[in-house]
Amino acid sequence: MAQPKKRRRWLFALILVAVVAVVLAVVFGSSSSEAVVVTVERVARRTITQTVSATGVLRPETEVKLSSETSGEIIAVLVKEGDTVRRGQLLVRIRPDIAQTQLEQFAAAAEAAKLSAEVAKAELERTRSELQRVSELYARNFLSRQELEQAQTLYQQALGRYQAALAERDRAQAALRQAQLQVSRTAIYAPIDGIVTSLSVAVGEKVVGTMQMQGTELLRIADLRRMLAVVEVNENDVTLLHVGDSATVTVDAIPRRSFRAVVTEISHSPKRAKAEAFGAAAAPEEVVNFEVKLLLLDSDPRLRPGMSCYAEIRTETRHNVLAVPIQAVTVRAEERDTLGNARKEPPTIVFVHENGRARRVEVETGISDRDYIEIRKGLREGQEVISGSFHAITQVLKDGMPVQVRSSGSAQRK
Repeated sequence: MAQPKKRRRWLFALILVAVVAVVLAVVFGSSSSEAVVVTVERVARRTITQTVSATGVLRPETEVKLSSETSGEIIAVLVKEGDTVRRGQLLVRIRPDIAQTQLEQFAAAAEAAKLSAEVAKAELERTRSELQRVSELYARNFLSRQELEQAQTLYQQALGRYQAALAERDRAQAALRQAQLQVSRTAIYAPIDGIVTSLSVAVGEKVVGTMQMQGTELLRIADLRRMLAVVEVNENDVTLLHVGDSATVTVDAIPRRSFRAVVTEISHSPKRAKAEAFGAAAAPEEVVNFEVKLLLLDSDPRLRPGMSCYAEIRTETRHNVLAVPIQAVTVRAEERDTLGNARKEPPTIVFVHENGRARRVEVETGISDRDYIEIRKGLREGQEVISGSFHAITQVLKDGMPVQVRSSGSAQRK
């Protein structure tokens, strides 16, 4: 009887040990499974440059559109697109026959008006002499008062005709000068040094002068030594920009080269466009952008108007500020206050790694670049913040939750 009892004790002891082992395995296994795998990085001081990105096209700073003020047929085109021209160089000549005919007509009218003025002057001199003679005779009582008044009237009429003839002579001479100017403008000269970027006409074509409606554009000349990057900046970013901000511009057609630039103009009028939202049934959304002009400080003969470009505009730089990886900062919309009510403005938070657990810390942020964001309040230099994963930071982690640090390159940075 003693041996069966002894066996039962050993059996109970073995069962007890097995139960304890299972319980311990469950406890330690569950606690290990609850630990969230994360990466960390230390809070450090850095230089942060805030940038605004935008796309656009290249345009010359100076571009002149040339049109003729005279209508007619083009008889000579002395340049072609791409030619370099100098100021004062003859570019296009228009047949001057119509303008020449008008010039001859106005010249004849001016000569006739001149002769009319001379005739009126002679008549004025005659009536003046007659008035003087009648006045002397009237003073001697040889002529009546009526005869004196008649001579005075004739003189005044002659004076009026002479003044009208002078006005007509001046008008005719002004018309003649205008006709001479029209004839001179049948030859189109370059107003600036530059390159012919567009040529819209050829020999034999008829053009309409700017005196009649809009007129025909003949060509364009641009100074390609000074180029602008004209980009569109979203309404949320344009308030960060200032005239004088520096920038870097890259051109799609010229890889492996960047150009220094500076902001010279920020539009105050928006450019609105309709952007279809995803989904066929979605209503169009209005996109509001503002045009910003950047002067390129570097030149390159390969630059052409209309080339696509990408600009990185540096709006602000701060040196020696506390910074953390930008992905370490999040906003929890479900955050509630001490009374359990949802906050009107959810706080900005990071999770700090302390003794194998995540501690929630509210922070105040400043400017950011592509990788790091400035921390103004809430952290101190050297603390370890949880920098990954994004899913864990934004949705999983809670204050006090156990974490397991994964060894990575980012976790080793100090």
